[in-house]
Amino acid sequence: MSAVVGNYADELIATAKSIATPGRGILAADESTGTIGKRLASINVENVESNRQALRELLFTTPDALQYLSGVILFEETLYQKTSAGVPFVDVLKEGGVVPGIKVDKGTVDLAGTNGETTTQGLDGLAQRCQQYYKAGARFAKWRAVLKIGPTEPSPLSIQENAKGLARYAIICQENGLVPIVEPEILVDGPHDIKKCAAATEIVLAAVYKALNDHHVLLEGTLLKPNMVTPGSEAPKVSPEEIAKYTVQALQRTVPAAVPGIMFLSGGQSEEEATLNLNAMNQLVTVKPWTLSFSFGRALQQSTLKTWCGKKENVPAAQAAFLTRCKANSEAVLGKYKGDAAKGTGTSESLHVKDYKY
Repeated sequence: MSAVVGNYADELIATAKSIATPGRGILAADESTGTIGKRLASINVENVESNRQALRELLFTTPDALQYLSGVILFEETLYQKTSAGVPFVDVLKEGGVVPGIKVDKGTVDLAGTNGETTTQGLDGLAQRCQQYYKAGARFAKWRAVLKIGPTEPSPLSIQENAKGLARYAIICQENGLVPIVEPEILVDGPHDIKKCAAATEIVLAAVYKALNDHHVLLEGTLLKPNMVTPGSEAPKVSPEEIAKYTVQALQRTVPAAVPGIMFLSGGQSEEEATLNLNAMNQLVTVKPWTLSFSFGRALQQSTLKTWCGKKENVPAAQAAFLTRCKANSEAVLGKYKGDAAKGTGTSESLHVKDYKY
């Protein structure tokens, strides 16, 4: 049996295509309460709802920024929050031509029988949650599977379990009107070289698309959020051109042309590294049947956070920093970034966190 064409098929295809619009990308603002707390702690700001709301309002209301974004991933709390003027965030985004999305997984748990590998939970009650999120205005969803590279990792068990979990999540989302962003993140942790990362990425993506096919997922109504193919965090760095070559090659070998957009995660790269690598991919002269864009969290927000520091008087400068990163990444999606956004506070700072929990 081929892909299921359900009640939402036309809407799913239109939404995925809209999010994959060349020159635009996704802001990942779906950090859990614990994760956003760590970000706020780094600038000595208390982790309370008013501060979390203030940060998200700063981002979503930055003048001229939404023209560079096609989607924003929200955490459940943020989906229902409003601006200080009482306007729901969902409405702010929609008025700016940006599709609201929602994180739907419930985090990772250890996968028994493996060497510290994980599987993602959250399938129980997912259909009902998707229905609620759709009513609240969300039109796409995100589920993060986490894999790692080691002497024998990612193991076949980890690959198969995470692929199946992503596929179950994807079809449940589509049955309830949400475009699923499929995110199999291979962590950058370790001393491995870029070739080992490329091999692992190809094996994982091949398994994911086999599972999506087995579950009759409509690929035209999905998006992929993969890691870039890079050396491990403890290995020597390579050029953006090298990263572009191995990343695009891995995608060409595994991702069907039916998928409209590939929205990369930043995976702990500095803001500037992530932008330069994305730009190099889009400058590569080769067959690329999908839009290559971004779904960045830390790599869109770090310099903004450092500039803001929780102070109202810093909001205009922080918004200027956010606008700079949005524009730079928009240019990178078009292969036109000139490297002129590298001067901001924290733009070159590594954002790597070992065994990163989101």
